[in-house]
Amino acid sequence: MLATRVQSAGEYSLTEKPLLEVKNLKKYYDISQGLFKPKLVVKAVDDISFSINKGETFALVGESGCGKSTTGRTILRLTGATSGEIRYKGQDLLSLQTEKMRSLRKEMQMVFQDPYASLNPKMTIKQILMEPLRVHKKFHPDERLEKIIEILEIVGLSKTHLDRHPNEFSGGQRQRIGIARTVILNPDFIIADEPVSALDVSVQSQVINLMLELQKDFGLTYLFISHDLSVVKHMTDRVAVMYLGKIVELADTEELFSNPKHPYTQALISAIPISHPREAKERIVLKGDVPNPANPPSGCTFHTRCPFVMEMCKSIEPSLTEIVTGHTASCHLYTNNKEEKTNAIIYS
Repeated sequence: MLATRVQSAGEYSLTEKPLLEVKNLKKYYDISQGLFKPKLVVKAVDDISFSINKGETFALVGESGCGKSTTGRTILRLTGATSGEIRYKGQDLLSLQTEKMRSLRKEMQMVFQDPYASLNPKMTIKQILMEPLRVHKKFHPDERLEKIIEILEIVGLSKTHLDRHPNEFSGGQRQRIGIARTVILNPDFIIADEPVSALDVSVQSQVINLMLELQKDFGLTYLFISHDLSVVKHMTDRVAVMYLGKIVELADTEELFSNPKHPYTQALISAIPISHPREAKERIVLKGDVPNPANPPSGCTFHTRCPFVMEMCKSIEPSLTEIVTGHTASCHLYTNNKEEKTNAIIYS
């Protein structure tokens, strides 16, 4: 059974300085078309801003190719940013020297989507878990094996697995090993890039529950990247919805799911599978495909698929507008006081 994310009183405070601040972050890729043709620019992440408070779980959601995974990798500097600002505990990560950034990574870890590709097939589990301790000089060499066994037991494995290789485990077990490798350094911040999307449905809830337990026990802060809104609804505190490299809506999880504002968010929520055969639910089917990110539409990038498109949407790009406290959306329906159009569909 999937556990529900419960925020305890005083777990984090919005008045405290955020653990992570992302401001006007951009990540562009140049694509060559040939010797005599100009390069195309893919705006994978296009001027996004958000902050994450200590102890909370912040989600980035959207269709495949919207830029959410690129955002996570850019925050950890696994790929370079084109411009913008990333601050972790007040430190500007983009200006840090390589050695300082490497040292800081023991506090900022990542759980990857594919648990098999993220583990070295030639190394045993003991070697995989020993490597981060050795690189970051954590614990005395005589204590490391004890710590490895301890973390394996925490994630649901045992010392009998130490001398096995990744190919000897199931997908769920491999993801547990990946999580163990992440948590063994005792980080403060973890980016979970679709950590359950490659797993069987029967195993997904076990891994989600494990992550929630680890968050409670170790005081972790998560950036949870996913396209599975049913999982996001259960385990996150706030959600940012991305479309073609931009954040189009941001709100507390409960507020977003009960009162989605942006037409794209409404369509995503309507696509969540029903929990009971007799449950009635109206679905919003978006027409057309996601535009080419190398040649996005002018104005609002969503206007080619939006059921509420207006003439101004085709030429003027909307800005994030605060509709109610803490709930922002990038849509001309609100900048022009036409909120009643999107309130026609309310989801519970």
